[in-house]
Amino acid sequence: MNRLLVLGGARSGKSRYAQHRIEAVGERLVYIATAQALDVEMEDRIARHQADRGGCWDTAEAPIDLPGAIRQIGACCDAILVDCLSLWLSNLMLAQQDIAAASSALLDALAHCPVPIALVANEVGLGIVPENALARLFRDEAGRLNQALAAACGEVTFVAAGLPMRLK
Repeated sequence: MNRLLVLGGARSGKSRYAQHRIEAVGERLVYIATAQALDVEMEDRIARHQADRGGCWDTAEAPIDLPGAIRQIGACCDAILVDCLSLWLSNLMLAQQDIAAASSALLDALAHCPVPIALVANEVGLGIVPENALARLFRDEAGRLNQALAAACGEVTFVAAGLPMRLK
């Protein structure tokens, strides 16, 4: 495994699947978190994820500069897990960043990453068309990002109900 994209819905088991795949690669593991603890509920989610990972992981936070974090961390670990690209995209949109430029920088960082890397993202295109313009824009940007990453990754897996289905 060099580059793995793991897609799925909310609570599908995609993070757990990606974690197990990366843990099989090496001992010096880095989890790049894109979430921000902006409320108590998110603080609890983050704490649960950290407890589930256990002590063998180092954690780096990259809510906006994910490409920079990948470039910096890739030289000093055995493998990287990025969770999650959907939150990273939300962060970029809320910060009014250039999504196309950030996506291009991410693809470049992946192409030059010297260690195996797994990326987790929500598949948001399977539901109904969102009612409001911001939600439709997010769905469209997430779909474009997932397509670009799927093309750049050697392996793509879709997880539903905890069951991985290899797409590529």
